[in-house]
Amino acid sequence: MSLTKAALRWLRGIPAAVAHAREDVAAVRANDPAARSPVEVALFYPGVHALWMHRIAHDLWTHDAPLSARAVAHLSRFITGIEIHPGATIGRRVFIDHGMGIVVGETATIGDDCLLYKGVVLGGVSLARTLRHPQLKNGVVVGSNACILGAIDIGEGARIGSGSVVVRPVPPGATVVGVPARVIVPVKHRFDAALDHANLPDPVQDMIRALVAQNEKLRARVEALETKLDIAHVEEPIFLPYEGEELPPADGG
Repeated sequence: MSLTKAALRWLRGIPAAVAHAREDVAAVRANDPAARSPVEVALFYPGVHALWMHRIAHDLWTHDAPLSARAVAHLSRFITGIEIHPGATIGRRVFIDHGMGIVVGETATIGDDCLLYKGVVLGGVSLARTLRHPQLKNGVVVGSNACILGAIDIGEGARIGSGSVVVRPVPPGATVVGVPARVIVPVKHRFDAALDHANLPDPVQDMIRALVAQNEKLRARVEALETKLDIAHVEEPIFLPYEGEELPPADGG
């Protein structure tokens, strides 16, 4: 493509680019109470800068200028700490909050109105040059340090808890947490807030509590049976190593 044609195409795209930039700023102000003004967002929000530079890189990528596209993406990574492959497709009004460490793979798709926190990885699990990265539908929220791996669909309005590792498709509107991630809030019980990190259920802790409660019921039944059969009940001590004692030195001496 000649430089003249590229320049004309970019000039024709300026009105749309300005409109999208205004949407980006508005999305930040709608989702971040720390954002005081549009000027502050435009100047000092790296997530916004990463999106703007990605649009340039993606345009170059889709118009047969891969080296230039990678150069822009590399510069964006250096400036913002956010790595987005120029081949990735990103929708409108996406908000990248505290985006340091975010990685978005080549064939990933991020729909409109999505929210990504720092450290999110949209990665692949295949070396094949086909669709191999996650496909986020509209309105998805991904918590800090969550990893979504493989060519899987994350349904519209789904919520991914912080630190989760998602390797299977997520239904629309569901909330998942854990390693590997499991659905812990079905669609009909979804959170009103975008993602209440402090109050997300812990499936492992819930399972432990259920086991403890079941164990207490079994103990009560055994004690009742021993009483009925006139069998002396012997309370077995629970052994906790080094309880109340100083731990030995690390070398065993």
